[in-house]
Amino acid sequence: MCPDTLSRMLTTITLRNVGTAAIVVGLLIALFTLGTTTDRPFTLAWLLVLVGTGLRLEAAIRAPKRTTP
Repeated sequence: MCPDTLSRMLTTITLRNVGTAAIVVGLLIALFTLGTTTDRPFTLAWLLVLVGTGLRLEAAIRAPKRTTP
């Protein structure tokens, strides 16, 4: 495997993992702050979910194409 392909795969894996973590943390913040009267925690939660979704989409776009013989 050439270094460029390996670097691309590691970048894709990192983006996917960070995106997943951001989505999970955002949903946990929303879940734990359901009883509050302020909107600030929900704004942070949805921002994290939005960023996590964007990172997951970028990882899907950057993923190396599979070639079958």
